[in-house]
Amino acid sequence: MADTLCFFAKDSLLIKSPKKNPLVLRMVVLIFATICGIYICSICLRQVGGRSAGRLLSVQVIEKPCEVTNIEPSEKPYVHFPKPKTFSRNECACNPVRYFAILSTQRSGSGWFETLLNSHMNISSNGEIFSVKARRSNVSTIVETLDKIYNLDWFTSASKNECTAAVGLKWMLNQGLMQHHEEIVEYFKTKGVSAIFLFRKNLLRRMISILANSYDQNAKPLNGTHKSHVHSSHEAEVLARYKPTINTTQLIPNLKQVDDLVTKSMEYFKSTRHIILYYEDIIKNRTKLEDVQDFLRVPQRDLNSRQVKIHKGSLSSQVENWEDIKKTLKGTHFESYLDEDYTLGHLPVEILAEVVGRCIV
Repeated sequence: MADTLCFFAKDSLLIKSPKKNPLVLRMVVLIFATICGIYICSICLRQVGGRSAGRLLSVQVIEKPCEVTNIEPSEKPYVHFPKPKTFSRNECACNPVRYFAILSTQRSGSGWFETLLNSHMNISSNGEIFSVKARRSNVSTIVETLDKIYNLDWFTSASKNECTAAVGLKWMLNQGLMQHHEEIVEYFKTKGVSAIFLFRKNLLRRMISILANSYDQNAKPLNGTHKSHVHSSHEAEVLARYKPTINTTQLIPNLKQVDDLVTKSMEYFKSTRHIILYYEDIIKNRTKLEDVQDFLRVPQRDLNSRQVKIHKGSLSSQVENWEDIKKTLKGTHFESYLDEDYTLGHLPVEILAEVVGRCIV
């Protein structure tokens, strides 16, 4: 019996496995828990980071709209805040911009008038854009060009870029303006474009200027160079030496054609916001330039131009066949053109200095 018990005890001792070390198990569990914690935290951080980025992006996209509160409701359609594609307006992004177009005919003082406007630090008039036929070939190209100009993406020497307060162009009546007048009037009204009509009262003087300019294009008396506008008294004297001979047979029909064109243009565009100016009035009355600045809602400034007037003095001294012209126009609707409408040489000294000061710097 004792032997049997002893044998059983020995077997028990032989088959009994030793106890495992609890420290190892704890380490395994700790490492596993640590790995799981790191994984879960990384996922949470990614989600939080994604939501933060989304919130940040939404803040960048939302922009406070620009507005002007101190103007009459009727003025609001003519106030714009263009966003150029080619540059940033920076701190001037919310400075309002007015759109305008100078509607005129050749040799009516529009070039001189435009240089006066461009002497203002906040006005950009980009010249005779539609003298290039491709830009006025159809309504689509006209609208495309106008959109680029009024979005401040048309660059010329007149561009003021960021802080422009009024932007526009010079547009001759025979450069697609009358041909597509209905679409252009609609564009002006939709886009809030103001029209500045600039014409000459004395169409006979305009005709003399056209004939003289045509002669200069061929003869080029200024050292072989054609100049439509000059910047010195000497150049003006050289060009003024030519005296054209006017075809009296076509004189009245030509004057009537231009007169009708001018009248028709004002009729077509009368529904737009506009102002009507005459070259002779600007020469004699400096307040006309103040009226233009008021019309464009820009600060009043003294406007200057380097251009010098070419044809001065009496009409009789500017043509070869003055007596024939007088006989042709006597008793007609155009007889008033024979009278002196203005003469710079006969103005008082103080007024002459003031006028010339706006022509020559």
